[in-house]
Amino acid sequence: MSLTFTLDPAVTPALRDGILGLWADVSNAGGSVGFVPPVTAEDIRPELVKHLVGMAEGRTRLLVGLDASGEVAATAFFSFNTHRLMKHWVWLYTVMVHPRHQGRGYGRDLLTAAEEAARGFDGIEAIRLTCRGGNGLERFYGSCGYKEVGRVPGAIRVAPGDDRDDVFMLLPLG
Repeated sequence: MSLTFTLDPAVTPALRDGILGLWADVSNAGGSVGFVPPVTAEDIRPELVKHLVGMAEGRTRLLVGLDASGEVAATAFFSFNTHRLMKHWVWLYTVMVHPRHQGRGYGRDLLTAAEEAARGFDGIEAIRLTCRGGNGLERFYGSCGYKEVGRVPGAIRVAPGDDRDDVFMLLPLG
């Protein structure tokens, strides 16, 4: 069974709560999505609000994957550049698949859906993302066609004495 992906879904209370639950579950399972465990949906809510404001302003777009029961199982947010010299590529943020769906190829499906969506964005020639080093994420993204284009050693402090590299990845769409 696969996920059903939708770009720019209507943001209902159920979708909002589903994203918050997904984000908390992914974070608490050790996922590299901006938080370290333990977190609650309320801890994450201010970050989601920032994404929602970006969506309302047209700077951000949401790709959501629903499982067979209609539950939020995966997300990715696109963020458009406002700098006039960088409008030809888009950022991909908060790339998540629920832990209960891990190992089924849904992460790869999410990235494929993100690539297809970005190809439909006017003037976009590449997708950039960053990932936290030390978890093998750069290998996963690399297997999906992304290339490592930069790395800042120790830029992410997960905990005292646990600094990780901030890894920059790029997927050309041409």
